[in-house]
Amino acid sequence: METTGVPVRGTQSFVRTLSECWHRPSLTALEVLWRWVYGVPALWSVWHWVYPVVMAAGVDWGALQGMTILDPMAAANTLGQAIALVAPPVSAVLRWLAPVLVVVWIVVSSVGRTWMLRRADSRLQSRVGTVMVLQAIRMGALAVSFWIWFVLLEAAAGATIVRPVAAGQEPNLVGYCAASIVTTLGLFVLWGVGSWALSVAPLLAMLRGLGVVDSLRAAFRVGELRSKLVEINLVMGIVKIALIVLGMVFSACPLPFESVTTTGFMVIWCAGVSLLYFVGSDFFHVARLVAYLELWRTFQTNELGGNGISR
Repeated sequence: METTGVPVRGTQSFVRTLSECWHRPSLTALEVLWRWVYGVPALWSVWHWVYPVVMAAGVDWGALQGMTILDPMAAANTLGQAIALVAPPVSAVLRWLAPVLVVVWIVVSSVGRTWMLRRADSRLQSRVGTVMVLQAIRMGALAVSFWIWFVLLEAAAGATIVRPVAAGQEPNLVGYCAASIVTTLGLFVLWGVGSWALSVAPLLAMLRGLGVVDSLRAAFRVGELRSKLVEINLVMGIVKIALIVLGMVFSACPLPFESVTTTGFMVIWCAGVSLLYFVGSDFFHVARLVAYLELWRTFQTNELGGNGISR
């Protein structure tokens, strides 16, 4: 983007978009609404179907509560025993529950996101079916990234813990932690660099009335926009991490006063912090999509017509 001949970074335009979204709270409200339309029934489903199975698995909850970071190997052994008890019955439930939740998420998120984006810019076309397919593709890519992450962590555990223990040596816990951090950050950066196209494709479908294949093709052919979209996507990833850290900090604020607080208060406090986190996360999700839309409108004015989002 350029203003009076001076190049503007993607994050500079993103700051302006944050201000615009802040002054349009209805966009965040719509995002929160459709997410909770899905989230509340999903949480109830997990509570109704998964929680009873976990409670009936015969887990030694006392041993779990007695774990300490001072003895990580014993803690890992306790966790392993609990997972061995819980995994088979939970897997049996998730084999049918998880696909249902994923399909419902794709449908609800596509409808809700279309609703929110058309509120942001009334010129966008309603392409719910196309957005559903694109959302399914994005979910598939995300699942693959988590699978790769798990495989790499499993390989790191084998090299630093399992094989040394089998050989009668001390496990290299520091090496495993280092490998876990590097692997997680590396995949995080790769996802930030590559996933922007999967977020832009639904926008292009609504902007141009494109189908699934044409939307994906156009998303990967954005020319000079690519660096700015990647920049915004990476910044959004950092913001998500910052929100998680802030949530953890605020959740821990009452701990120094635990001698004078009740369990009920702690539950209410943590629930309130969680709600604030979700609202903040939804706000930045909205800001990212609106920023993508603003950038595309700015760079493609001759082709698409207009500039900026409509009020």
